[in-house]
Amino acid sequence: MRIFEYMTNYDYEQLLFCQDEQSGLKAIIAIHDTTLGPALGGTRMWTYESEEAAIEDALRLARGMTYKNAAAGLNLGGGKTVIIGDPKKDKNEEMFRAFGRFIQGLNGRYITAEDVGTTVEDMDLIHEETNFVTGISPAFGSSGNPSPVTAYGCYVGMKAAAKEAFGSDSLEGKRVAVQGVGNVAFELCRYLHEEGAQLIVTDINKEAVNRAVEAFDAKSVNPDEIYAVEADIFAPCALGAVVNDETIPQFKVKVIAGSANNQLKETKHGDLIHEMGIVYAPDYVINAGGVINVADELYGYNKERALKRVESIYSNVAKVIEISKRDGIPTYVAADRMAEERIEKMRKSRNQFLLNDKHILTNRI
Repeated sequence: MRIFEYMTNYDYEQLLFCQDEQSGLKAIIAIHDTTLGPALGGTRMWTYESEEAAIEDALRLARGMTYKNAAAGLNLGGGKTVIIGDPKKDKNEEMFRAFGRFIQGLNGRYITAEDVGTTVEDMDLIHEETNFVTGISPAFGSSGNPSPVTAYGCYVGMKAAAKEAFGSDSLEGKRVAVQGVGNVAFELCRYLHEEGAQLIVTDINKEAVNRAVEAFDAKSVNPDEIYAVEADIFAPCALGAVVNDETIPQFKVKVIAGSANNQLKETKHGDLIHEMGIVYAPDYVINAGGVINVADELYGYNKERALKRVESIYSNVAKVIEISKRDGIPTYVAADRMAEERIEKMRKSRNQFLLNDKHILTNRI
């Protein structure tokens, strides 16, 4: 790929290559935008097919974090790190401590967290070298397991979408089809069950399904049957790209709202469900509870304060729907527009401040 052309087209600020021969570290840090504040985004460790694939993934993920953080109302920009390697066999203490020193060298421009292929223990090693890391062990003042908080954000976001679709944000009696019942989705099911929703669940893990059936009196279906069930809400909480050419004709729901990332296989699928009148809560808006939670660590973690901030996901989803109706656009486009408008307002504000400051200095001279 032509890196500078790509960075120019999508307005990236910085791309850094970090290597440590002794530990085997090969890391790429992408910083997309710091208009709202320091870039926050996790560190992913993966066995990429090529260095070019790793670079592209880092850039794509960093830009996604800019939008996610902006839409969540955080005073943070977007960044991401990828470490090239097998997380099952290539990790060592020296690697993450070396990476921590690289982060420290950025002097706060980038703050990391765990992601695919990395753990709390890895973040603790990074923390040995820098304070610009979140998602560390609770012993160090961290928030611990983010799954319940992510689930809570998804729950309140689902209520906002339900209000648009059904005229009320009550989920009592609503049939919710939950795809995947891992850590986040299980906690989401708990919230839904406590409000009186009827649950239909599926997962490739039979033990996870049985656990949800027993805990929440849920009905279970086979994984390929979840798209066609008679339900009010579809909650994708596992794989991405599940809203696609094959699944859309099967949907009988009025709302799609779940914790999975990248739910739309292509943008055209967001257009299609919009035309069908399905209220879609964009994934990076509704599943932002985790990043809101770890961002609170930057102020000295307070669970009550973090949960209060996560409740803003309700108003964020409502605002996306409002923009969608205002501008006559699908909600996935409206979410981007909401994030871009916030960034642009801050950019104009800062530019005006700099102009005023320059004017004052000029007059003094």
